[in-house]
Amino acid sequence: MADSVVVANNLVIGTGVTFKGSISAPGKAVVNGNVTGDLTADDLLIGKEGVVTGVVRAREIDVHGELNQDISCKDHILIHSTGRVSGSLEYSELEIQRGGQFRGDMKQR
Repeated sequence: MADSVVVANNLVIGTGVTFKGSISAPGKAVVNGNVTGDLTADDLLIGKEGVVTGVVRAREIDVHGELNQDISCKDHILIHSTGRVSGSLEYSELEIQRGGQFRGDMKQR
């Protein structure tokens, strides 16, 4: 029997895709397109081309692109050198690489 990798409960929004509405992903959500609305995921990765605007709730957030509005991160948020975050941010741990940007209000849990 060959080894296989099962990727369950994950969501990928590709480059060029626009989504408006509410998303709930029990696993990892990878956004390389444009999402407007509510997004809840265990682990959120926003790629360099990704833009997320809305109410975002996640345990871990990794930002290479853009994240805007009302953000709640249960554990750790990492804003990479290409990342831009704006709005209201609630977090446990925050890491911003040189060149990464944050604009708005932040509150540590």
